[in-house]
Amino acid sequence: MKPAFMPISNLNFPGGRNPFTQSVDDMPLLDAYSQAVNHAFESVSPSVVKIVVHPQQGSGSGFIFTPDGLILTNSHVVHQAKKIEVALLDGRQFEARIIGDDPHTDLAVIQIYGNNFTAAKLGDSQILKVGQLAVAIGNPYGFQCTLTAGVVSALGRSLRSTSGRLINHVIQTDAALNPGNSGGPLVTSRGEVIGVNTAIILPAQGICFAIPINTAKWIAGSLIKDGRIRRGYIGIGGQDVALPRGMVHIHNLPVESGVLVTMVEDGSAAHRAGLREGDVIVGFDEHLIKGIDDLHQYLTLEKVQRSCVLTFIRHFEKMTLTIKPEES
Repeated sequence: MKPAFMPISNLNFPGGRNPFTQSVDDMPLLDAYSQAVNHAFESVSPSVVKIVVHPQQGSGSGFIFTPDGLILTNSHVVHQAKKIEVALLDGRQFEARIIGDDPHTDLAVIQIYGNNFTAAKLGDSQILKVGQLAVAIGNPYGFQCTLTAGVVSALGRSLRSTSGRLINHVIQTDAALNPGNSGGPLVTSRGEVIGVNTAIILPAQGICFAIPINTAKWIAGSLIKDGRIRRGYIGIGGQDVALPRGMVHIHNLPVESGVLVTMVEDGSAAHRAGLREGDVIVGFDEHLIKGIDDLHQYLTLEKVQRSCVLTFIRHFEKMTLTIKPEES
């Protein structure tokens, strides 16, 4: 009796070639991928550091980006740390100090002091393409200098920071991240850092996020210069609110939502300008305001102490006032 199933190796295929086995021609492709990942690791791993903070006894990652020992990491890794210890791949250990910390973008700069530091090469996140190789290096669960590889899954994502502000232009990747990876670099096949690994979604798998390096460059420069990020501030509490259809129609509004003012701080720019609780902000200078994230986005340092036009709805009436944001 013939067997119901026959091993593939015993089957006769046209031309004698088994399509289910790997062709020798596929090997260069696999080797190229391995070489690309290895090149990324070899290029950046000497710059990757393990960060241990006290008294929280937490840990994370970071990477040296200047020869004099400046390190980029996440704000949530080092925020309010009393003592920061940094370990390099070569075994050296240092105590670090915080240069600047910005919870709104979840980025921070710390510094160690010594010699012979290898600085990671920073790339350009503006030219990224979905599908290109992405390599994450960090210290998940304390396992120093661990590599995971994947691709850039999506671009232009938004991520809520611990401060409540929205971080824009975030990179999504499926390179696996775990606790301890925070602050480590996301790297291209050319060995260039394109992002700072920052978050995962639990319990999802393969959905991880990195702050783009172009954002990190700007934030790091400001932190080094001023120790903080200077932004505009008007002194209100607010929440997103939908506008009644009738109101949108009556005033021919180009938006269907705005920012409901829930609190006005005494003595603030908003208080001096005459803004009241219950007003709904729908415009700031030439910008439409659909929600609190829009308002945060346009309250830049350039607006500080400049006369800006705030458009709002009060008791179904469309009104404007002039406001001069202060520096936060």
